[in-house]
Amino acid sequence: MHPHPSEARAVMRSIATRIAGPALALTLACGGALGQAQNGATAPAYDAALAQSSGADDYGMRRYVLVILKSSPTPLPSGPSRDEMFKGHFANIKRLAAEGKLALAGPLDGAEGRRGIFVLAVSDLEEAKRLVATDPVVAQGEMLAEYHRFYGSAALMQVNELHPRLARKNF
Repeated sequence: MHPHPSEARAVMRSIATRIAGPALALTLACGGALGQAQNGATAPAYDAALAQSSGADDYGMRRYVLVILKSSPTPLPSGPSRDEMFKGHFANIKRLAAEGKLALAGPLDGAEGRRGIFVLAVSDLEEAKRLVATDPVVAQGEMLAEYHRFYGSAALMQVNELHPRLARKNF
């Protein structure tokens, strides 16, 4: 059973504000799926094929796992090994996105040791842990992962398709 849209909005705002700050809260709170028609009416812009390909439920939402990457007490020292680890980190992000397992990733401001997020397009925490374990920054002990179940806009599944059209440079 899925929460009522107003409940989902409140939960999303609360989680986003506590965990990742105002920018993520605004992004999640303004998600296109949240503007759908109320009272059970079908939204006029509803696209059944897009909803199905994005894994959307009737509210345009889906289940994810939100991963907060935090600094570990044993970071790698600067140098070639650390550089290679981060190169592998970005390659892993691209691989997971290409496989449709990673909806969104990005750095955080470092406050309280929080360095980045992954929004994984899986609902199972164990699967999320297996996916994150493939990332060199976690495997080599640079970062620790914290896992949270997350119910958000299925539109996040379109980010990886749209992003290349917006980026002038690659990482």
